[in-house]
Amino acid sequence: MSTFIDTHVHLNADQYDEDLQEVIDRAIAANVEKMVVIGFDKKTIERAMQLIEDYDFIYAVIGWHPVDAVDCTDDYLNWIEQLAKHPKVVGIGETGLDYYWDKSPKDVQQYWFRKQIHLAKKLELPIIIHNRDATGDVVRILKEENAAAVGGIMHCFGGSVETAHECINMNFMISLGGPVTFKNARQPKEVAAEIPLEHLLIETDAPYLAPHPFRGKRNEPAFVTLVAEEIARLKELPVEEVAYKTTENAKRFFKI
Repeated sequence: MSTFIDTHVHLNADQYDEDLQEVIDRAIAANVEKMVVIGFDKKTIERAMQLIEDYDFIYAVIGWHPVDAVDCTDDYLNWIEQLAKHPKVVGIGETGLDYYWDKSPKDVQQYWFRKQIHLAKKLELPIIIHNRDATGDVVRILKEENAAAVGGIMHCFGGSVETAHECINMNFMISLGGPVTFKNARQPKEVAAEIPLEHLLIETDAPYLAPHPFRGKRNEPAFVTLVAEEIARLKELPVEEVAYKTTENAKRFFKI
């Protein structure tokens, strides 16, 4: 029986306040064996830490989101460092750059991005990267800070095949989510078809970016199976092979 790992989900989001257990039950029924919850500010980090205590199959990645970089402080980063010593915290992030929203100036985002790369290297944890409209600066900073020393994940990757290879050469995995199922998503489909399975992970980013045919609705981790099915279709492989390989990749990468 195929099992799946959702490597990036926000079960700590307000959108699940009313029915979290039902959402988790549906994921289990869909053979999602493990989920990695992302905490990216004070509230969501606290919720993520609670979830890893409540469920043995849930793990956490914690960091500070680039959109909210203007709210970050050294005290928050020190707090994250202490929490990240928990054995079920398996990465730092999501961090990176987001030039689509204008809440945080670019220089502030870049400052805290670099600081979190330093933290990940200090803790020997992988880095989970958020990139929106900032590919050039993201790749440049990862190189300048030698992020390859710990590697990481390009979360919900939407770049070109060439950029994917550049990231793989820096010890990063390429994670695909709901957009790969969108009819007009040329680049994610090209990446899914061309990047070897050993470099791929699957995710939902739920409650955001629900895959077809649920686009525009609330996403949930059970839908990660639809991501795997689309990758299998594009690669002309059995979905069982995509499920097995991406699950093994996630277990190896996160050491879970």
